[in-house]
Amino acid sequence: MENNETDGTKNLFQTIQAMSVAEKMDLAHKGSKEARTILMRDSNKLVQLAVIQSPKITEGEVLMVANNRQVNEEVLKHITVNREWLRNYQIRVALANNPKTPLPEAMKQVAFLKQRELASLAKSKGVPRALVVLAQQRLKQVKK
Repeated sequence: MENNETDGTKNLFQTIQAMSVAEKMDLAHKGSKEARTILMRDSNKLVQLAVIQSPKITEGEVLMVANNRQVNEEVLKHITVNREWLRNYQIRVALANNPKTPLPEAMKQVAFLKQRELASLAKSKGVPRALVVLAQQRLKQVKK
């Protein structure tokens, strides 16, 4: 049974690889969660944007995208514009910690972080220095 599922995923992956950009974008809007996951790894920014704009996308998928360091920064910017998704604290944390998140957008998220996440971000070497400094300043304010 497990082997069939793996074969099905391989077939879906191969099918998607053979598609044109327009077909991939169409599949991003209409396809399954598995199809969206595969399409999010596509190197084309338009395909990634089509996935994040899909009406079927879930908060869990958005969180995975926000954590993904290979995703295009325009996709991350699109996430920061959606108020509904920003209600999820984990998505805010993922955006702040993702080095691909545009710096102004990442800096906005720092104001919403709790002490533990601020401490982690203040020590992080994977994000821009300006973000680390802001997290350190915010951490001092929170500790007072």
